[in-house]
Amino acid sequence: MTDRIWLSSYPAGVPADIDAGQYPSLVALMEEAFSKYADRVAYSFMGKEITYAQTDSLSKAFAAYLQGLGLARGDRVAIMMPNVPQYPVAVAAILRAGFVVVNVNPLYTPRELEHQLKDSGAKAIVIIENFATTLEQCIGHTPVKHVVLCAMGDQLGLLKGALVNYVVRNVKKMVPAYNLPGAVRFNEAVAQGTRGTLKKPDIKPDDIALLQYTGGTTGVSKGAVLLQRNIIANVLQSEVWNEPVMKKVPQGEQPTSICALPLYHIFAFTVNMMLSMRMGGKTLLIPNPRDLPAVLKELSKQRFHSFPAVNTLFNGLANHPDFNTVDWSHLKVSVGGGMAVQGAVAKLWLEKTGCPICEGYGLSETSPSATCNPVTVKEFSGTIGVPLPSTYLKLLDDDGHEVTTLGQPGEIAIKGPQVMAGYWQRPDETAKVMTEDGFFKSGDVGVMDERGYFKIVDRKKDMVLVSGFNVYPNEVEEVVAAMPGVMECAVVGVPDEKMGEAVKLVIVRKDPELTEAQVREFCRANLTGYKQPRVIEFREELPKTPVGKILRRELRDKK
Repeated sequence: MTDRIWLSSYPAGVPADIDAGQYPSLVALMEEAFSKYADRVAYSFMGKEITYAQTDSLSKAFAAYLQGLGLARGDRVAIMMPNVPQYPVAVAAILRAGFVVVNVNPLYTPRELEHQLKDSGAKAIVIIENFATTLEQCIGHTPVKHVVLCAMGDQLGLLKGALVNYVVRNVKKMVPAYNLPGAVRFNEAVAQGTRGTLKKPDIKPDDIALLQYTGGTTGVSKGAVLLQRNIIANVLQSEVWNEPVMKKVPQGEQPTSICALPLYHIFAFTVNMMLSMRMGGKTLLIPNPRDLPAVLKELSKQRFHSFPAVNTLFNGLANHPDFNTVDWSHLKVSVGGGMAVQGAVAKLWLEKTGCPICEGYGLSETSPSATCNPVTVKEFSGTIGVPLPSTYLKLLDDDGHEVTTLGQPGEIAIKGPQVMAGYWQRPDETAKVMTEDGFFKSGDVGVMDERGYFKIVDRKKDMVLVSGFNVYPNEVEEVVAAMPGVMECAVVGVPDEKMGEAVKLVIVRKDPELTEAQVREFCRANLTGYKQPRVIEFREELPKTPVGKILRRELRDKK
C-alpha cells in the first residue's frame, strides 16, 4: 500500500509523517520535560502530587544507586509494580543509568515470573512488597542479584505514608509474609543514590529501551525488543494524532490524563506515561482499576482531558451508579485499545460523556499504536481506524503476497518507526513474523475499505484476548497437561460479555475422579488471573484432524 490512501481520511493539521529523529533517546525526551516543566505536577497519586522536578531528582538519585550496584551498560532491570509513583521514577532511573527496563505483570505466579526473569537475564528487580512472596519462591532460579522493595506509601510523606502502609499491611492484609535477605527499601536506595553521582551514558536511538513480554505461540512468552527510537516514534505519532482535540484544552490548563491501565502494559507505558511527559501533562495514577468506586471517587476530584482504556473499563464505569459524581465535560479524547471496543459500550459512553471512544489498534511489537480512528469523529466506526503517521499497513494472503482487491481479507502487516527490532534472543521467532521488506506480520486478519480504514475480521493465531491481555492456549495447555489425572487438554476462547473473550478449557481425564475444583486450584497456583479458565468441560475425547491436530474451531463452536 505505497500510495497510503488513508491519508485523505486524516483530520486537518495531522502530518503524513513524523520526525522520529528529534530525540536521540527517551532519556533526552524525559530530561527535556524535567527542565521545561519542572514546577508542574507530573503525577497525582492518592491525593499526593509529585512534580517534574521531584521526579527528576528522585530518578537521578535512584539511577546513581543502580549504577553503584556494579551493573554493566545494557543490563536488564525488572519492574514489578502496580501504578504507583515509584514506577515512573524507576523507569526514568533505569534508562538514565543506561540499563534496559523489563516490565513485569505484578500478578504473575512464581512460574511465570521465573520464566521472564531468566529469559530477560534481569540482574535486578524493583518490586512492591505486596508481591515479594512471589519473588521469594523463584528468585533462587533466576539471575537476579539485587532487590529493591517498594511500599504503597513510599512517596506519600512521612505521616500519610506510614498510615497507608499500616492499612495495606495490617488492616487489608495485602502483604503476605516473605523473606528476601539483602533486599533494600526504595527510599533507602534513593537516599544512598543521593550520596553518589550519576555517570551519564551516551544513549543512542538504536539502544534497547525495554523488553516488553508478549505471549508466545509456542506457549513461551517472548520479549519484544523495543528500541529508544521505537518508543519515541510512537509517542510523537500519538501526540500529533491527538492534537486536533487536545489543542482545545484551554490555554494555561495543564493537560491531564487518567492512567488506569497498568504501566507494565505497553499501551499505558507509551500513551499515558511517556506521551504525558512529552506534553508536560499531569498523570493521575490509578493503582487498582478493578475497584470502580475508588476510581470514580478519585476522578471526581480532578479535571481531566485524556482517558486511554480498554472496553471492560469503559463499560464498567459507564454502568456504575456513581458515574455521574464525576465531571466528564472536559474530556477531549477517549482512546480504546488492547481489545475490541463493543458498539453498545461506545454508544453508552458517548451518550454519558459526550466524548466518543476512538478505537485504536496495536501490539507490544509495535510500541504499541499502529492505527487509530481520527479523534475528531463523532460516532463509533466499528473499525480500528487508519494507520498513524509514518506507518504503512498491507494485507497478506497465505503465501505472503499482498491482497490487492478491496474488501478481501488478509493478514495485517505493519511497517513503521514504532515496529520492534525483533524478539529477545529468538532470531527464529523474529524471522517468522518479519517480512523481507520490513513488515511485521500481526497474526490478525483484516479488511480495508476505500477510505483506508481497517477492520479486524479474524485471528490467524489461536490467541484468546481477555480484557486486552493475550492468552496463548499452548501455555495454559502446557500447565494443565502437567497435572496428574489429565490425559490431554485443549484451550479456546469463547465470547464473554464482560471481558470480550474468556478462556475455555476442555479436558480428557486419565483419572475419572479428577474434579473441576481440583483443576481450578491447580490453575490458580500456576497461572495469573486472566489466563485462568472461566469454563471447564470434561470430554471423552478431543476432536482432531487425521494427523492428530486438535480442531480448536470445533471446540469453540460447541459451547
